Amino acid sequence: MHRIFLARAVQGHRTTTWPDTPPVLPDRFRGAPSLDPSRCREGCRECVDACPTEAITIEPTLRLDTGRCLFCTECTTACPTGAVTLTREHRLAARTREDLVVEGGFEPKRVALDERLRKLFGRSLKLRQVSAGGCNGCELDVNVLGTIVFDLGRFGIQIVASPRHADGMLITGPVTRNMQLAVKKTYDAIPSPKIVIATGACAIAGGPYLGHPEQLDGAASTVPVDLFIPGCPPHPFTILDGLLGLLGRLEHREPPSR
Repeated sequence: MHRIFLARAVQGHRTTTWPDTPPVLPDRFRGAPSLDPSRCREGCRECVDACPTEAITIEPTLRLDTGRCLFCTECTTACPTGAVTLTREHRLAARTREDLVVEGGFEPKRVALDERLRKLFGRSLKLRQVSAGGCNGCELDVNVLGTIVFDLGRFGIQIVASPRHADGMLITGPVTRNMQLAVKKTYDAIPSPKIVIATGACAIAGGPYLGHPEQLDGAASTVPVDLFIPGCPPHPFTILDGLLGLLGRLEHREPPSR
């Protein structure tokens, strides 16, 4: 027991000070895309052809759908002129699919619920997490929010075991046909009013499984979605930023730092 207390004293305070201070992101972090159509060469399709999920289009102008994006850097490597780059911006969440499409520089979106729902959920939000056929990447980053570093519970947000005890559901995975009924039943079991959060590229648009006949290209195929959190998988700070933004608790956001 004495050794445990000594080890904790040596380790010191482990919980991140975010959102009071900017998050500490890893050196290899890949954040929001930034596009510069003026750099594009006429007739060039290198980035479009390289993208494994068809997230990039060039007509009528250069666009990138962060809901489909795997942040794999295939496009940035293929582009000969640097028209597509990935920044260190972690605030990727949006309320609508349209808001996930980037043209030019990326701007974080305001994602707060209306005042009535913020009053209802703002101090205590219970979520039922449903893995609807994912690879376990997004699931792991949701789970890590419960560790001492992020301490999701300090914000009054909890992952609960039963949809009967939940205010909403957090979906990961593309919603396979075998999981569609489970997603529907979970949604129906949650008392109204309720919210749905699609976390990761699979839950938003099918991810690398896009178009596969055994999955449905995301949560919106089955239930109404209130918040989209891009990434493959999204960084824990990206997920946490989306959740707190939805509750209207991030009015003043600081730029990310390393």
